[in-house]
Amino acid sequence: MLEKDKEMGRQVIFPAEWHPQSAIQLTWPHEGTDWAPILDEVIPCFVAIAKEVIKREKLLIVCPDEAAVRKQLGEVDYGRIIFREMETNDTWARDHGGISVFDDEVPMLYDFVFNGWGMKFAADKDNLITRNLARMGTFSEEVVPVNMQPFVLEGGSIESDGKGTLMTTVECLASVNRNEYLRQEELERYLKDVFGLERILWISNGYLAGDDTDSHVDTLARFCAEDAIAYVVCEDEADEHYEELRAMEEEIRSFTQADGKPYRLFPLPMADKVEWEGERLPATYANFLIMNDAVLVPFYNSPKDAVAKAVLQEAFPGREIVGINCLPLIKQHGSLHCVTMQYPEGYIK
Repeated sequence: MLEKDKEMGRQVIFPAEWHPQSAIQLTWPHEGTDWAPILDEVIPCFVAIAKEVIKREKLLIVCPDEAAVRKQLGEVDYGRIIFREMETNDTWARDHGGISVFDDEVPMLYDFVFNGWGMKFAADKDNLITRNLARMGTFSEEVVPVNMQPFVLEGGSIESDGKGTLMTTVECLASVNRNEYLRQEELERYLKDVFGLERILWISNGYLAGDDTDSHVDTLARFCAEDAIAYVVCEDEADEHYEELRAMEEEIRSFTQADGKPYRLFPLPMADKVEWEGERLPATYANFLIMNDAVLVPFYNSPKDAVAKAVLQEAFPGREIVGINCLPLIKQHGSLHCVTMQYPEGYIK
């Protein structure tokens, strides 16, 4: 926070993903998205995620055609689903969704610019989703939407422990096609101010082949608790990721908590190589979603699925670990966390 804000007693909190939630957002695939050629594959994946969500909390579905989605969902508890019809470019709610922050206990919803991961893809419609949701009365009266233009930021690029520490990657945040005139130290000052941070853990190594996001942190390393980090490791020296992920592991092992104590670390296996149309896809077990009483984990039809599940069960002993087949999702270079966005308790009507 800025010094004047500290003096006035202002407290901004960027809640961790495990903060009690009111709803999860899905932005549904349709014929107008890049999913069009494989809709029959990806729709069952979204349906599986939706059904797990409504067991535990509300589900917000953004789509251009509610009737079509209802037909795809079939018989489910529609009392726990909120539909909002609007035009969309794509389905990556993590990156075009609003980011929840408490400012002196007032629930805020930050609406950053989403420019298609550095102007790689069309995003004109998705960039309007959060303000459209607010205009439609989706959020509780107490929630204050905040237009964060012109700053470009995607939810998948930042990880919060809820206690003033942010984890992110240099590769993404310092991308010239996002906020090109800001140096890393200027980015750090801005992020500390708007999110009420005390410190930022910058990861400068690590990547996944086929990733369009410039190394979003949620594909590589995640907070599991205030004192715990799960991260991807590669043990195959012949794999192209070996050196980079080994360097990333060294960085993460050097990180300490705010009190100087080391983090509890949970190494996740590097997913088996998955290719489609001759291209390696960014399969990762780090792209899990923390929910009320559960963690949804991307599975890839591999023996390593069980290994990743066991690691995350140790990291989240009080939550059910649920695997979702995400092989269809990574055909568009994202996974489970990428297509979801959580809203804290009290945010959704």
